[in-house]
Amino acid sequence: MHPAAGDGPPAPPAATRIEIAGVSHGFGEIEVLRGIDLTLTERRVAVVGANGSGKSTFARLLNGLLVPQRGQVRIDGLETARNLKTVRRKVGFVFQNPDTQIVLPTVEEDVAFGLKGLALSPSERAAAVGRILARYGLAELRERPAHRLSGGQKQLLALAGVLVTEPDCIVFDEPTTLLDLRNARRVAEAIRDLSQTAVVVTHDLSLVAGFDRALVFDRGRIVADDVPSRALADYVRRMQ
Repeated sequence: MHPAAGDGPPAPPAATRIEIAGVSHGFGEIEVLRGIDLTLTERRVAVVGANGSGKSTFARLLNGLLVPQRGQVRIDGLETARNLKTVRRKVGFVFQNPDTQIVLPTVEEDVAFGLKGLALSPSERAAAVGRILARYGLAELRERPAHRLSGGQKQLLALAGVLVTEPDCIVFDEPTTLLDLRNARRVAEAIRDLSQTAVVVTHDLSLVAGFDRALVFDRGRIVADDVPSRALADYVRRMQ
C-alpha cells in the first residue's frame, strides 16, 4: 500500500541557487579571485585548492563576509551587496577555528545568541536551543564554559550556533583541519546529515569524495569543475 499524501518525512528544502557573475576580488595589489563565473544548484559542493588559491576568499563572498570588488554574487536571486542582512540569514558560515565564532561564556548562551533579534518568545527560544543542543550531543554540556570544550565539541557548537537560525545554506571553511580523526569524523557525519545546502572548503579530500560537485581553485581561477571523482583527481595531479 502506498502511503497517503502527507505521510512520511518532510521533503528536504530545495538546494540554494548560488550565482557568481564576473567576480574578481583582491587585497591591495594582490588579485585573489579573477573573473569567476559560476552557478551552483547542487546540495553538496566541495571547494579545494592549494593555500593562497582563492578558495577561502570565494567562500566568504557567499554570505557577504566579503563583497566582490567587481561582479555580483546572488543567493536565490538576492545580490549580496544589496541584500546583505537577508543573505546572511539564508547563508550560515562555520569558520576553521571555532574559537573565533564562540562569543558567550556558556554553551547554551552561545547558541541562544544566534537567535537575538528574531521575533521569538522566551519559550520558543529555549525550545530551539534545546533541540539543536540535543541534535549534536551538547545538551549535557549546556552550562559548561564554551571555551573549555574539546576541539570537536567546539566545532559542533559552532555548527549548532549557525543551524539554530535555520539557514538555507551553510558554508564551511576547512572544518576538520584542527581536529583529530575521531572528531573529524563527527563533523563529517554532521555535514552529511544536513538537509541544507553545504559548501565545504577543505584540504581533506575524503571528506568531500561523495559530494555532488567539486571546484578546484588555482591562482584565483577555477581550473576544474566536475563530479568529485574527476575534479579531485585533477587536483591531485596538479599537486604532484
